[in-house]
Parts: sequence; C-alpha cells; structure tokens
Amino acid sequence: MNYIFIDSKDNVEITGVVEENRLVELYIDEKDYKKQAGNIYRGRVVNVLPGMEAAFVDIGEGRNAYLYIKNALPKEMIKKNGQIKIDGQIKIEDIIKNGEEVIVQVLKEASQNKGAKVTTHITLPGRFVVLTPFSDKINFSRKIDDIEEIERLNQIGKDMQRDSMGLIFRTKSSGVAKEILIDEYNTLINIFRKIERERNFLPCPKLIYKEMDLSHQIIRDVYNDNIHRIIINNKEKYESLLNLQGIIFPKLEERIHYDKSFDILSKESIMNDIQTALERKVTLKSGGYIVIDETEALTAIDINTGKFTGSKNLEDTVVKTNLEAAEEISKQIRLRDITGIIIIDFIDMKHNKDIDLVLNKLEESLSFDRNKANIIGITKLGLVELTRKKVRNSLSSRFVKKCPDCNGRGKILDRSIDKSIFIW
Repeated sequence: MNYIFIDSKDNVEITGVVEENRLVELYIDEKDYKKQAGNIYRGRVVNVLPGMEAAFVDIGEGRNAYLYIKNALPKEMIKKNGQIKIDGQIKIEDIIKNGEEVIVQVLKEASQNKGAKVTTHITLPGRFVVLTPFSDKINFSRKIDDIEEIERLNQIGKDMQRDSMGLIFRTKSSGVAKEILIDEYNTLINIFRKIERERNFLPCPKLIYKEMDLSHQIIRDVYNDNIHRIIINNKEKYESLLNLQGIIFPKLEERIHYDKSFDILSKESIMNDIQTALERKVTLKSGGYIVIDETEALTAIDINTGKFTGSKNLEDTVVKTNLEAAEEISKQIRLRDITGIIIIDFIDMKHNKDIDLVLNKLEESLSFDRNKANIIGITKLGLVELTRKKVRNSLSSRFVKKCPDCNGRGKILDRSIDKSIFIW
C-alpha cells in the first residue's frame, strides 16, 4: 500500500512516504529549526569576492548566504535556454555592489560548514506548474514523454503566458484541464508581483516569502492517484490540510485520515527502514550487501556478493547481485537524501550486455525519485558516476554526530602500538 504519514508531536513533525510498504522518503521538521530552502529574502550584499566570482549576502539568518555570479545576472543577460549571455568579460563587481539590497531565493540549505546558496532568479512552484519569471521559455518535466500531451501543454502555455514569464509543466500537469493550469499560473504571477513590490520596503534583511512547511510541500508534490491514504495524528494539521481540498486536490478529503494513536515508533517496518538508512552496511535479500560512505566530497557505494553464491556460475551471481543492488541503492539514495557526486562500484562484469542491463535497472529505479539523479556514465575503472541536486541536508546529518575519537575518519589509532617509535 502507498501512503503518506505525518507524525506531529513534541514540537517535531515527521513526514514520510511509503510505497509498496517500504519507506522511501522521510523528512523531519523541528519547530525551532528554521527551514530556508525555497524562502525568498530581501538581503544586503556584505562582501563581493572577485576571485571567487561570487558575493556574500546577509539574509538575516545568521551565516551569510552565498551568491554565485551566474545566479546574480540580470534577466536581460540570460539567454532563452537559461544560459549566460556573455558580452565581453562579465565580472561579479560589475553586476552587484557592496551594500546593495537584493531579492534572493534559497536554492540550498545552509550546512554545518557553509551558508545557504541563493539566487536572484526567483522560481515559484505550484502543484502543476512552476513559474520562471526570469525566463520566457515553456519547459516540461522529463517524465512527460507523450508527444501529443507535450503539444497540448505547449499550446496551453502559449495561450496563458503573460509578461514574458516562463513556466515549467510539472509531471502532474499531464491531462489536467486548461482552466486549472491557467488559474494556478495566474496565482503564481500574483505572488511574484507581491514579492517584487517588497524591493523598496524596509527593513533589510527581511523574509518576504516563506515556502510552505514540509508536510504541505509533500502533499503538494507527492499526492496523486497512487497514494491511497494520508494519515495524520495532529488535529490542527489535519484541519489545515483539509483546506487544500478543491479542484487542484481532488478527492483529498476522502483520503485524509485523522488517527490520534498513530506513532511511527510503533511501526516496526518503518523503524527498520529508518535504522537501515542510518547504517553504513545494507544487506540484500540474496545475501549480498552494499556499503555506503558519505564524505564531504562525494558518496561512495560499494557492492559485494557476501553470502550469495548463486546457483549457476560466478558471472550469473555477479549480475544478479548487481541488479538487486541497483534497485536498493536507488531507494537508499532517495531515503537518505544523498546529494552531490555519487560513485557506485558495482562488481566487475565482463560483458557489455550485462553492464547495460544493470545500468538500465539503475536508471529505471532512480526514475521514481522526485529529485532526479543524472547518470553521467562509467569511468575507465568501471565506476558509475551520477549526480543528484542538493536542496536539503541528508538524513544522516540530523542523526549522526562526528566521532570525537576518530574525528570523522572512521578509524582510530591502535593503542597497542608503542608510541616511542614515533620519536625521531
């Protein structure tokens, strides 16, 4: 069964997505934690760094935010395809000045070592469309692959487009009536106009648009005909979500269930999936296993046959292990919310047909992820490279602390070694 649960108690709200009785997404929203991704601020430039082609912006959230040159370019300097239009040598100091006030949106949450990453190119997501006011293009979700539907949506986009403001048709827009799409597009434009009017109003820095809370975002982005139930144990949250009922969220009321007794701590399957997502080693049903190491630079994933000996020959055993691992890896990437560079070391395969089979399985499994991962290819050493966009910090960052003994290296010095050998 597929369902969404919202467990809200003790100032902590845990939202999860379960598909085929497996936990595939988990988000934790603490009341005293200031979520930033998607928020829009009126900020002040405090430092322009020519050597980094970037600037630091005070958005009033503690650590200054990071604004890269491409994300600071005025609308007229951006081509229709979203790339930089270069007229000579563009320098960050020619675009933005110290003390200047700017409207920025958070692209990536702040981490332990870095401030939030921001952009001046505001985008506003709805359930069916995303408003892109700094581009006049009409784009489509990659998951919409029906040519006739793309042509229909493209014509709708042309008919409803206003003031050269572009849009992206999300996956859920497929098959949706024209009137609903136009209504949402106009609503997003009105929100953007309100944001633009805040440019000349004090104080600065100031939060001028707050993205909806995580549970509402999940309902907006995940809810579809395949979600059978939405379980909530908080009456106030239940009533708040009922207000979403309408044309944009059809049959929502029928699927929302208020269950005061719901507690994820009593759900063994959910707790087992969470425990697995916090461990380094993940055992496969066949007896093989994968090892996931998250580092600051990248995430490395290794596959081993373990106890799985197969029934035919070594080659068959390797392929079966890799296929099972590909499916599980995609689930762990999604659940752990692993982002950035990801390197997968599958067990060596001799034949190209087997390699293609495993890569196709990986791509197919990753297609269920809302945060699309891009498979770059295979290196000369046989390593699979992929990237996944970072929006929030990973699940482990909420639960795992750096070890004071090994300082995050995962190993400690052998205490039995005579330290005198290090005296020169």
